[in-house]
Amino acid sequence: MSLASVRAFFAEKASEIPVIESTVSSATVVLAAEAYGVEPARIAKTLSLRVGDRVVLIVASGTARMDNKKVKAAFGGKPKMLGLDEVAEITGHEVGGVCPFGLKTPLPVYCDVSLKAFDVVVPAAGSTHSAVRITPDRMAELTAAEWVDVCEVRSQADVSP
Repeated sequence: MSLASVRAFFAEKASEIPVIESTVSSATVVLAAEAYGVEPARIAKTLSLRVGDRVVLIVASGTARMDNKKVKAAFGGKPKMLGLDEVAEITGHEVGGVCPFGLKTPLPVYCDVSLKAFDVVVPAAGSTHSAVRITPDRMAELTAAEWVDVCEVRSQADVSP
């Protein structure tokens, strides 16, 4: 489903944005940056969280780290990362390919302000070998995302492979 559902999402909502595929894995921020020729901070990673009884997706810069206190203040509860099986079951995307597009279950999407530092970011596109190049504002618009400040930005040197 994953890659196909993302392709269908863009065909319907933004046909001018192509889904790009890589022959190498882009399952981590570092691998994605290498695969698509950008610095790790431009990779738009999607965090799948449970806060209380609801699941939310937060899209943030690849070098940003979720700040639990900020998330708790913004969402009213302690965040917990979804387990591997839960991620695939709820989003329809495998870990390493999770994105806010073409979701199996409609979920609230939030874009962290760390993305605003870039004109174009590169989120996954439903698989560990696909992505799109998109402006942060267009991504937020297409996914009906709200902007939040729930991450701390780290330097490139702090990102582990």
